[in-house]
Amino acid sequence: MPAPLPPLSLSLQFARFDDVAEHRAALPRHKVTRWIRHALDGDVLQAEITVRIVDAEEGQMLNRDYRQKDYATNVLTFDYSSAPVVMADLVLCAPVVAREAAELGKPLAEHYAHLLVHGTLHAQGWDHETGEEEAEAMEAEEIAILAGLGLGNPYAQP
Repeated sequence: MPAPLPPLSLSLQFARFDDVAEHRAALPRHKVTRWIRHALDGDVLQAEITVRIVDAEEGQMLNRDYRQKDYATNVLTFDYSSAPVVMADLVLCAPVVAREAAELGKPLAEHYAHLLVHGTLHAQGWDHETGEEEAEAMEAEEIAILAGLGLGNPYAQP
């Protein structure tokens, strides 16, 4: 029998932008909660995570101000504490996520699931930018988590 999933206190926020309804529809609270809880590892006893869906302007500003990269990226993770209590903010840029989902030929919700798992792993200390071995380990973990959620490999070529 698998270990029970840790409790999650989730704040789900949507900025105001033109096609926010499409993004709200792709991110029902129960699914976001499920995706994040499945990405929390066994050392986590509790998590407090804010997910904020933003427009390109806010996404670019945050990426520029906090990572010194002057463009909007798909997901930013701001981690404040790790296991046993994970506290983090995950900021996803709606236009970037929508564009990527279209380019990949994937449903918007499925791409959001991948990025929320990805961001949740970052909140627990995973980092794909520190080397090839770490990147491969993180990708393998994402693939396993998404498979457990009934979703396909996000890195498989169509």
